[in-house]
Amino acid sequence: MHGLSYVVLSEQPDEGVGSLFFELAGGLRLSMLMKLADKNYRLSQLASELDATMQEAHRNMTRLLESGLISKGADGDLVLSSYGRMIMTLVPSYRFLYDNREYFSEHGVGDLPLKFIQRIGSLQRSEVVHGVMAILQRWKTLYAGSEKYIREIMAQVPLDLIETVSERVQVGVKFSYIFSSNTVVPKGRTQILQKVGWRNLVSQGLVERRMLDNVSIMTIFNEKQGCVLFPNLKGEPDLNTMFYSEDKEFLDWCQDFFSYQWQKAGPFDEDKLKHET
Repeated sequence: MHGLSYVVLSEQPDEGVGSLFFELAGGLRLSMLMKLADKNYRLSQLASELDATMQEAHRNMTRLLESGLISKGADGDLVLSSYGRMIMTLVPSYRFLYDNREYFSEHGVGDLPLKFIQRIGSLQRSEVVHGVMAILQRWKTLYAGSEKYIREIMAQVPLDLIETVSERVQVGVKFSYIFSSNTVVPKGRTQILQKVGWRNLVSQGLVERRMLDNVSIMTIFNEKQGCVLFPNLKGEPDLNTMFYSEDKEFLDWCQDFFSYQWQKAGPFDEDKLKHET
């Protein structure tokens, strides 16, 4: 017998978590689940909004019913099951990583604890900002627009923005920051801190600061907006690309990560900082 022979295998896993991923892999099925995560639908409404035929919608609805991801309500509406709703809370993490797969092929998450990786979908509603100058401008806008507080974890000191921060602190905005002990501070920082009376702001409790041995993931946020920067594959902070958002879930992630690092951090020690020569 000439040529090649093939064994045709079923593309659909019969059991295990692979069967769940198969259901989520269907474009129309996933779209239906995402719609149902917001509200209940009649099948005809769902088909219309997703520009699908009734035949397509019915076939995929049947699969979702059989998988236990959706069910029918008493009035006949389609609803996410409790199981389906829990599954859909995990989808944003996959989507965020997929949408930024090129970025994460060149960046890591450093020593980010698992509980924050599992919540990384909270960063989904964000804008990717490219370029050091564009990033510094966003930081300046964030600082200047702060009304209650500024919190940050930094591995590099933006010298040009110290005065912007101090202006906000002097009108009552509380500034809390964490530095890495190997942070390199630029020339002129000491003079600027003296000029704005930084020591007095610290002694008054308007500025509080702590120090970690190492910082790989940076974040700056206030009550309205925030940003996150991940390290390159060497674990070094990268100021060329950042995620920026005004979304509440994004800001909650930043706040929880900051609180986690704040609890780990030790006293601030100016002598540990490395000064440019």
